[in-house]
Amino acid sequence: MPPHPITACSSHRPDRLALSLRSRHHVGMSSRLPSLGPRGEGWVVAQFVLFLAIGALGMFDLQRHGWANPQGLPAVALGLAQIVAGAYISARGVLDLRPSLSPFPRPLDGAPLIDTGAYRLIRHPIYAGLVLVALGWGVATGSLAAILGAGSLFLLFDGKSRREEAWLVSAHPGYAAYKRRTRRFIPWIY
Repeated sequence: MPPHPITACSSHRPDRLALSLRSRHHVGMSSRLPSLGPRGEGWVVAQFVLFLAIGALGMFDLQRHGWANPQGLPAVALGLAQIVAGAYISARGVLDLRPSLSPFPRPLDGAPLIDTGAYRLIRHPIYAGLVLVALGWGVATGSLAAILGAGSLFLLFDGKSRREEAWLVSAHPGYAAYKRRTRRFIPWIY
């Protein structure tokens, strides 16, 4: 097997570029996800497209049958409760993240690592809350398509969070330990 191009150096002591490239190579699966722009702009565009689609799908079913959800009043109540809970979780994440807040997955230069408040329980409360809001919208409006859209949003945020974490690991020496002790979206589960 030929040597890896990064490790094939003329001297026994690799230069800084080789070390940097080797470190990036060993970050893991999350580093293989595309950046979709220097700050991850493509991830943000994709999430807004999905938000609009989920909203429109729910509105379509809402116009079709009104608030007379085919699953009944309990489904409407459950969906509204999910919306409120998700909005609270996301708002709490925004407030806790305030000095480091950015819509883009690449962390702001010099921003501190936040691991308190909502971030003490999960690493991505804003994403988790938004998925819960989308799911609640689908349940409240009785829209299977919006519920499936919420599942797609979950998958998108899972990928976006993995891309973000690859950048966070390189920006914050303590992020790897934080990642080991804190779940991604659901406390103690996932």
